[in-house]
Amino acid sequence: MDARLQESRDLPLAVDLDGTLIATDLLWETIFLALKTNPLIVFLLPIWALAGKARLKLELARRVTLDVSRLPYRQDFLDYLRAERASGRTIVLATAAAEPLAQAVAAHLRIFSKVFATRDGINLASAAKASALVNEYGEYGFDYAGNDRADLAIFDRARNAVVVAPDRAASRFQQAHDTMHFDAPRTSFKTYLKMLRVHQWLKNLLVFAPAVLAHDFLIAETMFSATLAFFAFSASASAIYIINDIIDLPLDRVHPRKRHRPFASGALSIPFGLSCSAALLAIAAAICFFQPPMFAAIIAVYIVSTTAYSLAIKRMLLLDVICLAGLYALRLLGGKLAANIPMSFWLMAFALFFFLSLAFLKRYVELQNSGAPEQSRIAGRGYRPEDIGIVGQSGVSSGFTAALVLALYINSDVVGNLYSEPWLIWPLVPIVLYINMRVWVLAHRREMNDDPVVFIALDWRSQIFIAIGAVLLIAAGMV
Repeated sequence: MDARLQESRDLPLAVDLDGTLIATDLLWETIFLALKTNPLIVFLLPIWALAGKARLKLELARRVTLDVSRLPYRQDFLDYLRAERASGRTIVLATAAAEPLAQAVAAHLRIFSKVFATRDGINLASAAKASALVNEYGEYGFDYAGNDRADLAIFDRARNAVVVAPDRAASRFQQAHDTMHFDAPRTSFKTYLKMLRVHQWLKNLLVFAPAVLAHDFLIAETMFSATLAFFAFSASASAIYIINDIIDLPLDRVHPRKRHRPFASGALSIPFGLSCSAALLAIAAAICFFQPPMFAAIIAVYIVSTTAYSLAIKRMLLLDVICLAGLYALRLLGGKLAANIPMSFWLMAFALFFFLSLAFLKRYVELQNSGAPEQSRIAGRGYRPEDIGIVGQSGVSSGFTAALVLALYINSDVVGNLYSEPWLIWPLVPIVLYINMRVWVLAHRREMNDDPVVFIALDWRSQIFIAIGAVLLIAAGMV
């Protein structure tokens, strides 16, 4: 064996946790986990923070239950640590995370001989961590693996450094000293699109529906206002999706597909997500300055409602699907206000029942895929597996009610004033029934995506029937 390699292995290897061993920060994770458990903790956070970071971390750690087995460990680095441990090397965990969390990680991985962590009055970060390691092993008596600027003080007092997924400062150190390093997976443009959930922006195309149905889609000013409304809703939606993904990290990590989301996988950091969310909300607010005042009120209601949905409503039986249907109605209402189009009772009634059906469908699919035992709620929801029958019946009934509302609308005096040949739009009723019932049949066959609105928008058969409906609407108004 190479003498230098043997000499290195004779030294203990101290390993940082946040950002190094795991691709996340436990302080941020415990903040949101605690807020999810009890939102009133938001008032205690400043008090704990003023008492010092150590107090903040420990108070949070005492109030949360974190499943450390689901954390996004850096697998290549963890494999290296296990190989070093197998060769007889002493591996210790040296982290600024709260001691209860660090001990939980150590108990799960079973590779650490000792744990250095934040405890009462001591935030074990940077210089404090360096002093603790030097007191235990002596100057240059250990190797250290870290990832960011705070670790430079420890690198300087360690025999050798191992740089893992480095930030800019740690990367410069690694290049200057030619140390061992483990690079983080490269973040692609697709990762940022996933963070924003750009595919969900398809739902916001509903803001154009009022202008189209009022036959104002050829008026440039109206369409420009509707386009601004589209981006305001999209920016707001993405901002809340980011917050929702951060809040739902523990649930996402046990989901076979959602565990690959940017924050659950550790591809993007929580502080970065919060910064992006704030920027998106600022964009939405800026757009509101160019819209009628009531549009700004609708955006505010939308943001508050989606936040409430993320924090609590989505776990409430039946209120969740009513809230989802209401959010779709808000998009239509926002489109009307932006384009300065009079309110339509018929459109709002149809939308509420149609999107209530799709909201029930979303829960129906989740119940199919939950795997939860009878009498137990599915993760993060207020439903149990035995509810699937009534959920399906409610959803199908809502879809037929939407078609009935449409039929009554076509037979009303309002249609006679808008369309010269109202009989041409009667086929819209079977078209709506076909689209709605088809997704329900596919769901029953377990062939449905868990977001039916996006499925309908991307499904070529649905697109054909939507196009036929649009042609009939235009023809009925021109004949």
